[in-house]
Amino acid sequence: MSALSGAWWRDDEVVALGEVATKFVESELLANREQFERQHQVDRDVWRRAGRLGLLCCSVPEEYGGGGGTFAHDLAVIEAQARTGETGWGNGVHSGIVAHYILAYGTEEQKHRWLPGMASGELVGAIAMTEPGTGSDLKNIRTRAVRQGDEYVINGAKTFITNGQQADLIVVAVKTDPGAGAKGVSLIVVEPDACPGFVRGRVLEKVGQPAADTSELSFEDARVPVGNLLGLQPNGGFGQLMTQLAQERLIISVIALATAESAVALTTAYAKSREMFDKSLWDFQNTRFVLAEAATTARIGRVFVDDCVRRHLAGDLDVTTAAMSKWWTTEQFVTIVDRCMQLFGGYGYMREYPIARMYADARITKVFAGSNETMKDLVARSL
Repeated sequence: MSALSGAWWRDDEVVALGEVATKFVESELLANREQFERQHQVDRDVWRRAGRLGLLCCSVPEEYGGGGGTFAHDLAVIEAQARTGETGWGNGVHSGIVAHYILAYGTEEQKHRWLPGMASGELVGAIAMTEPGTGSDLKNIRTRAVRQGDEYVINGAKTFITNGQQADLIVVAVKTDPGAGAKGVSLIVVEPDACPGFVRGRVLEKVGQPAADTSELSFEDARVPVGNLLGLQPNGGFGQLMTQLAQERLIISVIALATAESAVALTTAYAKSREMFDKSLWDFQNTRFVLAEAATTARIGRVFVDDCVRRHLAGDLDVTTAAMSKWWTTEQFVTIVDRCMQLFGGYGYMREYPIARMYADARITKVFAGSNETMKDLVARSL
């Protein structure tokens, strides 16, 4: 991790976990990347092996089967994956998002029921917010859940769902009071194997991240026990979403920055080894200036993101700052990767080179977890 491992939140334990995660990603994911890209998902055994190594749900308390660490431990695993440029494994959603919805809002019974399986890799988690006609505007989702006796009957559709084909647990945002706007949103945990009426749709073909399982889901009179309402209190889902989205946006920031730093390192090494016009590519002033600018931007981003991590671990990362971090780091990420790719020339457009994959994978970060336009609007409201 170079000098960046000296960031205050990376103590020796966190650094050691990141090293284990890096070896795991290299041996289990990168080594099988072509296969996973063809099948548009990683193998289920990847999850179980990660669980045995303690790489899943690192910050979930031990009483619920987790690692008992802090969120810094989860970030060490997420960052290690990002540094390699691997984007197929949906652990960021599984450990960094879904597990924390259950941990923060679930009842004791729900936490003991679901979290141990997530930590072991026997259960894969997903979260379903986005709909075909509703992107970042979560208060206007159309998927409805109507209570009938001891069940909720769900009708609607979701799209762009990470881990959608493999998920054993899906936290679904629904309207339980359609006339109440944001105050009528609830979160219900759907267990696909025990949910008649739940249908997994097609795996989506994306510009980048081909190994990532990204799917459409639909609910056609899908029946879910009332006990699967997260926290058992209806109509509190919108506030839960807004609170947890700050952590999701921090995760995106960490991924964007770590991958940008890797892009700079890869390109610097390439420039110093590439010969052209009887000298190295590095000897051209333009090359050095481009990389100097990219490295400076990444360093500024590192200070900002590490401060956001500090605030989050202290429990005071606010929605506005998380939005600032998400939009700025992803914009810089896309720019840095584009400029680095240019220095590779034609080779930069070949997928055998990591920079080409980074280029294709980077663009979506400006869209998911809330588009950057939505992030800027959130920031503007605080001014």
